[in-house]
Amino acid sequence: MSIAILRIQNQESFTISKIDSKMIAMSWDSNFAQLKLFKDIASARSVSKGAELNDVSQSAASQMLKSLESSLGLKLIDSSTRPLTVTGAGRLYLEMAREVLRRREEFQADLDGLRKTTEGTVRVASIYSVGISEMSELEREFSIQQPGARLEVEYLRPEKVWEAVTTDRCDLGLVSYPESTRDVKVIDWRREEMVVAVSPHHHLAQRKFVTPADLEGLDFVGFDEDLPIRKEIDRFLHSNGVEVKVAIHFDNLPSLKEAVAERKAVSILPGRVLRAEVAMGRLVALPLQGELYRPLGIIHRKKKHFHPAAQAFLDLLRSEPTPVSF
Repeated sequence: MSIAILRIQNQESFTISKIDSKMIAMSWDSNFAQLKLFKDIASARSVSKGAELNDVSQSAASQMLKSLESSLGLKLIDSSTRPLTVTGAGRLYLEMAREVLRRREEFQADLDGLRKTTEGTVRVASIYSVGISEMSELEREFSIQQPGARLEVEYLRPEKVWEAVTTDRCDLGLVSYPESTRDVKVIDWRREEMVVAVSPHHHLAQRKFVTPADLEGLDFVGFDEDLPIRKEIDRFLHSNGVEVKVAIHFDNLPSLKEAVAERKAVSILPGRVLRAEVAMGRLVALPLQGELYRPLGIIHRKKKHFHPAAQAFLDLLRSEPTPVSF
């Protein structure tokens, strides 16, 4: 902390702290209040006016001034004159007070801006298979409801979504087949119907629906083996006595859908994520007998305090989703 050397007319030297770190550490608010009170007394050249501007008694203002002068070992205000006279040391202290208070105002403004930016940003971690197109629709709706807020979405593998939630790198996580833990709360979001996805040129494409037996022996495009959705699809096929030939597998939907569109292969996918491809005629979504659903959940750290923008996005997610038909 820098030290200012003060010289007065008789050339006597003394020192005061320009910004005394110990004083600030003692009481952040009270020390700024003291600086402002002195500034107002010195500027008005009146203890009573300075006290009035700071909503304190004249007695309290006088006591503060005496205490300050005692701690510095010098006179800041000459009270023998009317109006009061600010001494040479007092003028230097007044200059310091004005500078510190100005810097404090700048700091507070920057801090408020940072807080506003932080609290206006909603951080979401999502598994790939929620669907970028659907998230874009949610972002558009959110921007209408909360024009001053910003949505940041990061697509990750399931275990990375959980990690982002537990380490508080995100406000909300979107995962499939969720289970609560000691540190993470699960909010049931929705159950998505799983359908059979094929190219329009596949021999199944003209069917109105598909049974598990229709998939026997077919080339299959699947999810990576360690993903929950892959394990549930494998369980479903096995329970129906069906074996498929997994030709290729991915951990993300865009690659998986592209592979189905380009190959004479089938896949089982959440119906919601196929809307764009079905509309463009690149894929056909066929109802699958057997009632296979994928549960999706919203996860967040327990005792998480949601700022208004995050709460608004959570409310949007929990609103009734639009039904999807093919």
